Amino acid sequence: MHPYEMYQLLVARAEDRLVKIRPGSLYHAVVRLADRGLLAEVGRDREGNRPERTTYSLTEAGRTALVDWVETRLSVPTNEYPEFPVAVAQMHNLPEGEVVQVLDRRLVALRAELDFHGELIAAHTAIELHEPYWLDTRYQHAMLAAQIHWIEQLLDDLRSGRLVWQDPQHQVDHAETGRHDISDIAHEGASA
Repeated sequence: MHPYEMYQLLVARAEDRLVKIRPGSLYHAVVRLADRGLLAEVGRDREGNRPERTTYSLTEAGRTALVDWVETRLSVPTNEYPEFPVAVAQMHNLPEGEVVQVLDRRLVALRAELDFHGELIAAHTAIELHEPYWLDTRYQHAMLAAQIHWIEQLLDDLRSGRLVWQDPQHQVDHAETGRHDISDIAHEGASA
């Protein structure tokens, strides 16, 4: 398979929603993998006036590296440092009304994304695509649903008054009132 064909396949499978993919970067990544012996050049061809295309296949070393990578990512939890939890940790810096407004906007976007993944699941099911090929879609659907549920609960707590919000201008600096004790606990838990 040549790099542009790989790119087209990734887009057709909607895997460009998992990783940012650009044809040029993919081409350079393929060359680096070939240089490391993880891919092997199996042929070159040219159609008309188009540039020559190099076709690659996975080597045995490449297959081993792939299996090792997948097994590690599936078995070892890692913090991927997504931006949303950082924003949640800092949203106390916004007035309550603004928090509600921006989270409402996020919900609209998340629900659209959830609908898209629901449509993908329905399409995969309709064509009887072997389920292991689209488990990532089910996972993303579940994660989106969980985030939507969490935000809906938070908004309900804010709107009902169960969660009391302080105006950012009247907040106490918690750096001296024990917040650092929480980080000590978090670091102890991470090293256990």
